[in-house]
Amino acid sequence: QVQLVESGGGLVQPGGSLRLSCAASGIIFSDNAMGWYRQAPGKGRELVARITIRGSTNYADSVKGRFTISRDNAKNTVSLQMNSLKPEDTAVYYCNARDLQYITHWGQGTQVTVSS
Repeated sequence: QVQLVESGGGLVQPGGSLRLSCAASGIIFSDNAMGWYRQAPGKGRELVARITIRGSTNYADSVKGRFTISRDNAKNTVSLQMNSLKPEDTAVYYCNARDLQYITHWGQGTQVTVSS
């Protein structure tokens, strides 16, 4: 059974930082590209950051220079360090895994709220 379990969400003031983590089980982690997506109220789900099997990364323009995605293949985890958070970063953040056959799995999501 595949499980992607996110943690680390919460309430933070503008300008603050949060670190999201996603623990994966039931997949060959090193064979999966991993990503973070988010969905704000009334909006569609959008890609925030992705890291390939080889460790290459790409980011949404809105988070470049503020967010950093990383993976630890030994621990089967992917993390998202979020700095200089803005109110518009408020959303439910989802962990995503996509294998070489493009089979995709999702986590249940973790809420990030940026507000004073």
